[in-house]
Amino acid sequence: MFTYFKNIFSILEGLRRALQLTKKHLYKSIRASSNKKNHYTYVPEAGNTITLQYPHQALIVPKRGRYKLHNEIDDCIVCDKCVKVCPVDCIEIEAIPAPEVIGLTSNGMKKRIHAAKFDIDMAKCCFCGLCTTVCPTACLTMTSTYDFSVFDVLEHKVSFATMSEQAIIDTKQVWSEHVERGKNL
Repeated sequence: MFTYFKNIFSILEGLRRALQLTKKHLYKSIRASSNKKNHYTYVPEAGNTITLQYPHQALIVPKRGRYKLHNEIDDCIVCDKCVKVCPVDCIEIEAIPAPEVIGLTSNGMKKRIHAAKFDIDMAKCCFCGLCTTVCPTACLTMTSTYDFSVFDVLEHKVSFATMSEQAIIDTKQVWSEHVERGKNL
């Protein structure tokens, strides 16, 4: 019988300590919300930092954060550096060489390769940012979009290539004819 009451007392003492800790952190959060220097703490009208009513209210996101990847495909020279540096292999590229220059990027680099496929699987991505640092044309960047939840995991695979199936076939045919002409010379 004594053990029974001892266990109840022990449980109540643990509950009291837990509530004291919660009260201490609650008091700190109310005091911190009155400090306007912290821009990444949500400060509601009541003056506490308890709940954020997302998506109606959102935190201010840091400019240098690592969020969803975006590729400006018109500036991509399909150098394949991002694929090689990616630690989780979330970037897939299919390149088709061109016999001559096919265009210029926004920073003046010549484009000599078509991007038949440029897919990034955001479900695999660890948001390390290595791909953005090795990109010579700075076409691969991190956007400020941090919430991109979907119902189907397959929707996380984002395709940036704009070539149609027929254009891919035609471009491969032009390249194979160019290679054949080079062999016959």
